[in-house]
Amino acid sequence: MNWKKIGKALLFPHIAVMIILIPIATAFLVYSMVFLGTESPVAIISYVLAAYTLTVWCVKIPHLIKFFKKFKNENKYARLWQDDTRLRIKLTLYGSLLWNAAYGIFQLWLGIYHNTFWYFSFGIYYLCLAVMRLFLAYHVKKYAPGENMRLELIKYRACGCVFLVMNMALALIIFFMLYWNKTFTHHMITTIAMAAYTFMSFTMAIINIIKYKKYNSPVISASKAISFAAACVSMVTLTSTMLTVFSDGTMDAFSQKLMLGGVGIAVWLLVVFMAAAMIFRGTKKLTDEVQNG
Repeated sequence: MNWKKIGKALLFPHIAVMIILIPIATAFLVYSMVFLGTESPVAIISYVLAAYTLTVWCVKIPHLIKFFKKFKNENKYARLWQDDTRLRIKLTLYGSLLWNAAYGIFQLWLGIYHNTFWYFSFGIYYLCLAVMRLFLAYHVKKYAPGENMRLELIKYRACGCVFLVMNMALALIIFFMLYWNKTFTHHMITTIAMAAYTFMSFTMAIINIIKYKKYNSPVISASKAISFAAACVSMVTLTSTMLTVFSDGTMDAFSQKLMLGGVGIAVWLLVVFMAAAMIFRGTKKLTDEVQNG
């Protein structure tokens, strides 16, 4: 028996096998976590399968990086995406616009279905973010980044002003959430997925703010600020949900309110600081343009 060949086949299975393993291992793991105990033989098998799937994909990472680098350099559409900054910004902006609008409408539907102020208020908040993105997308459609700097600065400052108004509404939402002790309740699996999405969104928002700063375009900066604000609001809802779902009785109601209030105030101050910085920076650059013009 050729153990080396068997080991290689196990660590480097065909890509089709690796792709098939993802949904099977995920479904098996979720089923075990929801319906079976941790000591069940079936649950143990699901953990082993999930660990194996993760391992073979990690081993494959260097080959995947090499493949995507080759694809990026040789495929004309990938090169177009890489070289055309305006196209990349337009597509990401419209994609984010559709996502914010869809998520806002979904929250509104939850508010109507459950007859609750909380989902309805967050739906309005996300729809306002979508309207701001539409405001910026219209500019990108007419002008390339940096082509009309004065108009970009005006829209950049306007977004900062809108953030301040929206954040006043967010402060009221957080206040009433604490006052009435309202929280979001979801299934544990849904909560874990929410946590993964929220932290990924928060991380990507920070990376994109730094990454796109080199283009010196206020409209692009405003778009990334909107993504950052959306990630911050998601952090508030995630905190509220996790305090409810993972509560084991060791934390009393006052401590839960204290933690939720701390996260809410931190998010509120962060967005206020960002909005104030946008207004100050936009006004200063507009003033400099008038003086130098």
